[in-house]
Amino acid sequence: MRNKAFRALALGLSATTLMMMGTVPTFAEEETAVEAEADTEETGEETAEEGADADQEAADNVAALIDKIYVQERTETTDEDCVAAKEAWDALTDAQKELVEGEEASPDYFGLDTGDASADDALNQDEIGENELLVVSFGTSYNDSRVEDIKGIEDALKEAYPDWSVRRAFTAQIIINHVQARDGEAIDNMQQALDRAAANGVKNLVVQPTHLMHGAEYDEMREALEEYQDQFESIAIAEPLLGEVGDDATVINADKEAVAKAVTDAAVADAGYESMEKAAEDGVAFVFMGHGTSHTAKISYSQMQTQMDELGFANAFIGTVEGEPEDTACEAVIDKVKEAGYTKVILRPLMVVAGDHANNDMAGVEEDSWKSLFEASGNFDSVNAQIAGLGRIDAVKQLYVDHAKAAIDSLAE
Repeated sequence: MRNKAFRALALGLSATTLMMMGTVPTFAEEETAVEAEADTEETGEETAEEGADADQEAADNVAALIDKIYVQERTETTDEDCVAAKEAWDALTDAQKELVEGEEASPDYFGLDTGDASADDALNQDEIGENELLVVSFGTSYNDSRVEDIKGIEDALKEAYPDWSVRRAFTAQIIINHVQARDGEAIDNMQQALDRAAANGVKNLVVQPTHLMHGAEYDEMREALEEYQDQFESIAIAEPLLGEVGDDATVINADKEAVAKAVTDAAVADAGYESMEKAAEDGVAFVFMGHGTSHTAKISYSQMQTQMDELGFANAFIGTVEGEPEDTACEAVIDKVKEAGYTKVILRPLMVVAGDHANNDMAGVEEDSWKSLFEASGNFDSVNAQIAGLGRIDAVKQLYVDHAKAAIDSLAE
């Protein structure tokens, strides 16, 4: 009992002593401390908000710089604009990069891994000589596809025609800017390539388009060449991959037959079948997806379907991203495959390059990709995709070699 009273008295004296010494806070001091803590929290919130605003501002700046070079025309400031966009991107933190969003900009512009750009060759060297074989492509920012598909065709032409200097031109300035900004690889557009040829004293110019057909891109290429008619002694334009268009869906030719055989052979081999017929017996349909166009050349897609039918490939279906012609739209193709009774689907691009359309519109994870739409229909047991451009198929490369030969021979005539 006495010990408890003694402890209580000691505690009381200690508290009083501490208060007299000023070491125990008074009520006013406690209130001040609470207010100070609240001010600190408020300041912290303001600092966090300011930090978030600064992050978004930095990301928005990069988005604006990307949108500035996401254009189809080259300007006097394009080179420095590409450098500025990449430097601004590199200066962002990982968190800031995720905030990049503009009219065309996204984190994928610089952040998407599409392979090793150093494996490519822009073929923009001088010292061309008198004979130039200019290979004109729409282009792609997917590095691996550019190497396998476009460079593959260029390499085949170089091997076939060692007396001709093979050079490259892309028609899509948007893609040229993308590759230049991200990878530091400068690819000539049509005007740059033709100016380079003229400055190098080229006399004989053969132009080999890697375009699929006589469409809008092909027409624009021809128009660009018309302005340079007096710069060279002779100019010859080779046929695009599918050759002449023809008047209606029934018109087919040797080029379309060769392409149909080449792409189906590659597709069944990649799928592990001996032939289209063997795949059909297993319930497999192959859907070959092209780009589509409002140009009159869109009949080429219908002709390719006719060609598949003529070859007896009942399980081959032609589709287009743009849905032109209308019966090549995704929904229409889904219905055709379903009505034909096939339960397994393999998607493959009917495009020279397996770029953005193949990776995203065809095989992407978004709900509007062809793979997703085929799966969502609920009509098929499996839906798979083969991401491979036509340009990597040997038989297709040979077609370009043959077309270039016809153009070279026409100069001699």
